[in-house]
Amino acid sequence: MKFIKIGECMKIKTAAFCFTFVLFSFSAPPIHAQNDSFVLTNANIIDGKTNSIQSGRAIVVKGGVINAIVSDTSRLPAGIKRIDLKNLYIIPGLVDAHAHVDNLEDAARALSYGTTTIRSASVGSYADVALQRLVQQGKIAGPEIIPTGVFVQPNLGESILADPELAGLYDGVESEQALRKLVQINIGNGAQVIKTRSAERAGAPETDPRKQVYTERQLAIIVDEAAKKNIPVMAHAHGAVLEAVKAGVASIEHGTYATEEALRLMKENGTYLVPTYSTVLDLTQPGGDYDHPVTTIRGQYMLPQMEKMLKMAMDIGVMIAASTDSGYGPESITRVATEAVNFVKLGMDPFDAIQSATSTAAELLQISSRTGTIEVGKEADIVVLFENPLADIRAIQDIIMVISNGIVVQNRLPFGLDE
Repeated sequence: MKFIKIGECMKIKTAAFCFTFVLFSFSAPPIHAQNDSFVLTNANIIDGKTNSIQSGRAIVVKGGVINAIVSDTSRLPAGIKRIDLKNLYIIPGLVDAHAHVDNLEDAARALSYGTTTIRSASVGSYADVALQRLVQQGKIAGPEIIPTGVFVQPNLGESILADPELAGLYDGVESEQALRKLVQINIGNGAQVIKTRSAERAGAPETDPRKQVYTERQLAIIVDEAAKKNIPVMAHAHGAVLEAVKAGVASIEHGTYATEEALRLMKENGTYLVPTYSTVLDLTQPGGDYDHPVTTIRGQYMLPQMEKMLKMAMDIGVMIAASTDSGYGPESITRVATEAVNFVKLGMDPFDAIQSATSTAAELLQISSRTGTIEVGKEADIVVLFENPLADIRAIQDIIMVISNGIVVQNRLPFGLDE
């Protein structure tokens, strides 16, 4: 496989579509290319809605949006650019429901793996808000970021430097006044979701993931304040899951020690589970995002507990969204596709696993009206795979092409354009 450098590409194609052939450079994230009209032909579509394949279809993309899905290409506009997919498989762009991307390089890396949308799980200095605005302004192709801003937790640590108004919270964020103030500051800075915690971390050696840090009442205050602006709340909760669910959070992040009572209440309330299973698996293995003797040993007893919890959640029918809990740094080995593959290993149907990484996650992020499925009128967030992921879910890891907001940002095969 040969990749054409930008300079060479400019000699061959117009600048606007040169983007199609540019290999992702992590030191130089892709810039916005003018939205062009083109059509993907000879595609097998898994649309994220139905457990079936639409064979021999063509997808017309115009202005960053899916303009039409047709089986008869004879009526396509004359001269429209075509990308022949040669019967490869299409799924919606992947949605990461929990990630920590805070810079351009890692955002580019996430996009190269088919992640066209990310719900931030808190980063420093409102970098997630800035990334979102770069995408909205067309400066970068994606991924789209749903920002959270500063983590609402008892001790802000270095996050207190993110905004001068946070200085008043230096002594802690535990009183009702402080909790409401931090939520207000986050929303004022552009946060579209609030992240808090009911229990401590698993990935830090000095913490106990079962230790409760906020009470149900404190969590309810956070939910109440965010609700004034129609902002959902996500709760980091390896332990103290029931308290967070009762407080009315939109999603439980991790949920390792969730009881059957908590999971059944999640089902009843429509609370989503974002288990970050692959991250707990990462704890048990060398390398990756977490590599410390204490967390390695901890992961070895947490992993069976999470597997048991996840299987119970599947049986109960809790809505499950895929994620990475990663910053997509150069040492990271977890991707959204990794999580989908692991879900199937634990007993999930391949189509349900694809939905967990596309349409279900989009519903959690409250953006399903515009992305998460392959439908006319939705954003052209598209991933092309070499083989059928319904037959072998591992195919979701072999990403051939990535289209974000109608821009071809990666093309690993020399399909070319028939003009």
